[in-house]
Amino acid sequence: MVESTRIVLASRPEGAPTPANFRIETAVLPEPGEGQVLLRTLYLSLDPYMRGRMSAAESYAAPVGIGDVMVGGTVAEVLESRDPSVAKGDVVQAYSGWQTHQVAPASGLRKLDPDEAPVSTALGVLGMPGFTAYSGLLKIGQPTAGETLVVAAASGPVGSAVGQIARIKGARAVGIAGGPEKCAHVREELGFDAAIDHRAPDFADQLRAAVPDGIDIYFENVGGAVADAVYPLLNTYARVPVCGLIANYNATSAPEGTDRLPGFYGRILTRSLTVRGFIQTEFVREMYKDFLREMSGWIAEDRVRYREDIVEGLEHAPEAFIGMLEGRNFGKLVVRVG
Repeated sequence: MVESTRIVLASRPEGAPTPANFRIETAVLPEPGEGQVLLRTLYLSLDPYMRGRMSAAESYAAPVGIGDVMVGGTVAEVLESRDPSVAKGDVVQAYSGWQTHQVAPASGLRKLDPDEAPVSTALGVLGMPGFTAYSGLLKIGQPTAGETLVVAAASGPVGSAVGQIARIKGARAVGIAGGPEKCAHVREELGFDAAIDHRAPDFADQLRAAVPDGIDIYFENVGGAVADAVYPLLNTYARVPVCGLIANYNATSAPEGTDRLPGFYGRILTRSLTVRGFIQTEFVREMYKDFLREMSGWIAEDRVRYREDIVEGLEHAPEAFIGMLEGRNFGKLVVRVG
């Protein structure tokens, strides 16, 4: 008999999530059946998309039910296996959610080799965030040598990979981040050509000065005031992969002021822009093997660097998640569970 500690959705947030929206429980798990495994969670990924799953609003995926375990990618150790493809002691990439143990089908797991890379990277640069950057940039952004790319949340797991891949492809990379420390990391450690602090009072002027030839690709992670500063600088035929809009995730009403959508549509028309939203899963079949091969090689060659922000203990996941939505994390946010 194995008892799992888990964090469930206690209530749907109105605006920004609070600790009251989560509840810690324990549950006794059944023995794994044929084709199943018993997993012990080692690392849990915390990602912005989880805020959408807390809401009942229509989206690309079903919401988490009240009383259900919060969803999330994990790295786990196999404690028991009733499937020949997975052995006890294997470390795997899974989708166990916010809990210490899970009984899961073996068919949905990916084995990890701890000798190739730290296993936590399967939740970051070699996992969903890294693949989001790789697929969205190469499939939709299509950078070429000499072009200028701008990406917001540039110190985060998606934005940092976007800028570094763009530079590998010969483009100029301009990152937008929050605060001098993150901007210095983006320039000095990640090798972006420029980094702009969106909190600066003259942010829009700094951005304009950093892109004297305009913007050819804007990888959209944020929306809000950052997007307002970027859109007037887009060149003709610019591409805008829309990955996330974190500035709007806690909104409870439409933004105040005039409706800017007609003007944005006008800009799409007059500058022949390509604006496409995407969910990374649509590119898995076509691109995931190439992603693992190329990204692993770039990391080994020190052409792509990454940073992790590791929180200790599952009980701290709600607080860390709330902080992430406020921009308090620095790098890929991961909870060390086991």
